[in-house]
Amino acid sequence: MLRLSLACWDYDRVHALQDGRVRPEGIELDFLSLRVEETFFRALRGHEFDVCELSLSSYVLTLNAENPPFVAIPVFPSRFFRHQSIYVNTDSIRFPSDLVGKRVGTPEFQMTAGVWERGILADEYGVPIDSVEYVTGVLNETGRREEKLALDLPDSIRLSTVPEGTNLSEMLAAGEIDAIYTAPAPDSFGRSPKVGQLFPDFETVEKDYFGRTGIFPIMHVVAIKRQVWEEHPWIARSLMKAFDESLRIAYDDLRQRSALKVMLPWLQQHVRSTIDSLGEGWWDYGLQRNRHVLDTFLRYSYEQGLAKRRLEPEDLFVPGVDEAIPI
Repeated sequence: MLRLSLACWDYDRVHALQDGRVRPEGIELDFLSLRVEETFFRALRGHEFDVCELSLSSYVLTLNAENPPFVAIPVFPSRFFRHQSIYVNTDSIRFPSDLVGKRVGTPEFQMTAGVWERGILADEYGVPIDSVEYVTGVLNETGRREEKLALDLPDSIRLSTVPEGTNLSEMLAAGEIDAIYTAPAPDSFGRSPKVGQLFPDFETVEKDYFGRTGIFPIMHVVAIKRQVWEEHPWIARSLMKAFDESLRIAYDDLRQRSALKVMLPWLQQHVRSTIDSLGEGWWDYGLQRNRHVLDTFLRYSYEQGLAKRRLEPEDLFVPGVDEAIPI
């Protein structure tokens, strides 16, 4: 039995792996329930974990290296519609087109949420990537925040950093920046009357976006330390099968009617509404089902100067790891 560490937040779709109801064949997992920020930092800076969830954008950046440190399987612990995560100073921004020529904060230029947000604004709303000035830094605290991975951006991308002693949230409320492309909400949202969402009716906007594109944005993948995979190549399929089974259990839990496993009194209606909008298996893993989502993200990463070549979805994952086995 091979013992491996797995760093992942305690999502409902991995609970069965966390509590041992699902065990990958031939593997004993040491499940480390860590917030994503800690997992990403420790994985990218120190390669501390055998297996971990990893920012899709950061993983793509690691493939720029001559000897990439990770391989991945098409398991997506986090997905998120990101229209709702664009915050604006309402004195200067009312419509997406108002962003052109403005200053926009983002905790990290390479963060997956920001890549999606910039790409969607360029594709859907005519806000070119290089039409704004970007300010990077801490969202809600103080102190310096550096990119987890070194960037080599084109000259057309204008980038500066947050001044010492302040943060992006405070700058937005003060009108020192006009918007924030982010994942977490800025603290000033709900506190300052000048801070709002670019898309207040984001649910309607996001459902329309999915209806037209079929894209439910992927945020994270599951990465395996390359050295570990090279020594034990069979682990990729064992992990893929186990994550799939844990996801199936999570789907079943959402449909449980005898007692609510989630503290939402109208959970059944929420599930029904989600299926009506996104279809059955809305969170399913696998390359083929998610090819169009991955391909769009890879185009964005390349267009934004992050990926150094135009990758294909197959370039991201262990070959054939999720192919059906004929019996």
